[in-house]
Amino acid sequence: MKVSDFVRRSIGVSLVFILLASVNSFGQKNKKEDKAERKIREATYYFTEGAKYYILEDFEKSLALFEKSLESDPNNAAAHFKIASILSRQGVLDDALVHANSALELDPDNKYYYLTKAEVLTQQSDFAGAALVYETMIDRLDKTEDYLFDLAALYLYQQEFDQSIETYNRIEQKYGILPEVTTAKQRIYLQQNNLEKAITEGEQLIETFPGEGDYVIGLAEMFISNGKDADAIPYLKGLLEISPDNPEAELLLAKIYQNQGNDAEAEKHMSAAFTNPGLNLKLKLELVAKYIRELPNNQQLVSTLTDKMLESHPDEAEAYIIKGDYLNAIDSARQARDYYLQSIQYDDTNFDVWQNLLTIEFQTLQETDSVVKHSEQALELFPNQAIVYFYNGAAHAALQNYDEAAYSLDQARRLSNNTELTIYCNIYLGDVYNGLEQYEKSSEAYEAVLKADPSNDYVLNNYSYFLALRQEKLPYAKQLSARLLELNPNNANYLDTHGWVLYMLGEYKQAKKYIEQAIEQGASSGEVIEHYGDVLFKLGEVDQAVQQWMKAKGMDDASELIDKKIADRKLYE
Repeated sequence: MKVSDFVRRSIGVSLVFILLASVNSFGQKNKKEDKAERKIREATYYFTEGAKYYILEDFEKSLALFEKSLESDPNNAAAHFKIASILSRQGVLDDALVHANSALELDPDNKYYYLTKAEVLTQQSDFAGAALVYETMIDRLDKTEDYLFDLAALYLYQQEFDQSIETYNRIEQKYGILPEVTTAKQRIYLQQNNLEKAITEGEQLIETFPGEGDYVIGLAEMFISNGKDADAIPYLKGLLEISPDNPEAELLLAKIYQNQGNDAEAEKHMSAAFTNPGLNLKLKLELVAKYIRELPNNQQLVSTLTDKMLESHPDEAEAYIIKGDYLNAIDSARQARDYYLQSIQYDDTNFDVWQNLLTIEFQTLQETDSVVKHSEQALELFPNQAIVYFYNGAAHAALQNYDEAAYSLDQARRLSNNTELTIYCNIYLGDVYNGLEQYEKSSEAYEAVLKADPSNDYVLNNYSYFLALRQEKLPYAKQLSARLLELNPNNANYLDTHGWVLYMLGEYKQAKKYIEQAIEQGASSGEVIEHYGDVLFKLGEVDQAVQQWMKAKGMDDASELIDKKIADRKLYE
């Protein structure tokens, strides 16, 4: 073998060993890299799957997948962030904070990680900690100044007023004067009893936005609420020079002049405001309602304002209603009724209006025909209102339409959930059923009243009198009329009722005594005088009886038998 061949061969062998060694070494390195890459791929896969379920709001699956992603890559800041978000939703706040902190440690330049941590701390009521997170984020990251508003709110919630003011100042340095920031600063200054600074903020706002009347109104209201009415006047008058139709300015000036006792100026500005259709009708109504509650004070003012309201809102039912309420309050019932009727022409859905209308017509004006008409109209709109059925029934009863009255009053009683109304229904039903000669139902109704109100004068009187007329349960009628007299010993009508019950019982001397007392107390109806004559006849005093019958003859409520009694000098019953 040649030396050259040996050398060549040796070199070849060496190269083989070197290549083999290199291949072996390269294979081991690739194994390590493959494992790391596999972990990264696994982490990415689990994170992507977790994100999918997160979007679908399946947070349990999402959480499990994000946790598996962390097992493959513990330094995955995004997975920590997502886990923190889910745990925060679930209220597992301590664990959420751990993951939020981990996300920030791994990536301190992601604003969403700061926001998540701040949210968790806020949920834990660690407002100071949350504020520090915001401070850190805003100082560290660009374009996060928007979160100064959240930071200011956190300081305000902690009543860290100076820091809140400082934060609002930073906002103004960034964005300029903002009305909502100025208003927030004013509230803080007022809470700190620093009126001067609050006023300065208001003045600055007016200077920055000279055409905005709302800012003038806001400053004026601040002056007024702090007893500085006079300071508000120049601002308000200045506003009216620019905006003559500003009703809020007129109202505030009216309030100031009212406080100063200058009624003429107050009325002038209040009238100007109320004439303006641009002033919210609801506000006008609230103001007038307040003045109505204070009557008789400001009566002329209320009259003027309600007229002005009708001028500026001629098609609004509420304007007619408030006029009616005012007139009703000053006992001008007939005029009030007319305005209520006008309001119904524009809106018939206000039940209170119908109730006021019916109450006036029934109780004050006693116009039963109108009550029947309007209650029937109201029942078409409000078929389940007991009070409307009551008024309908009571009006029919007054007109002696007993069948209609019985139906409506029974409906009212059935629908009523008011004890007093139920009592009145039974009172009227007692009379109506008596008129229908349904005496058992009449007695049931009266008894229901006496069960609820044993001292009801009206029922004690009518019930005992009707029993006497029917000559039924006379001893019980005597008990009722006796109780009535115990409660009202000098009432002429009740004395006559008791006397008539005694008459029906044949106790004529006692009957005479009570009927004479009734006449002494002023009873002068034909019915009472005729009763007196009947008693005298029963006692054998025929001449005196005829004299009393002759007196009764010229009276409206004497019986149909009065002429026959006189002519025959005989008692007819």
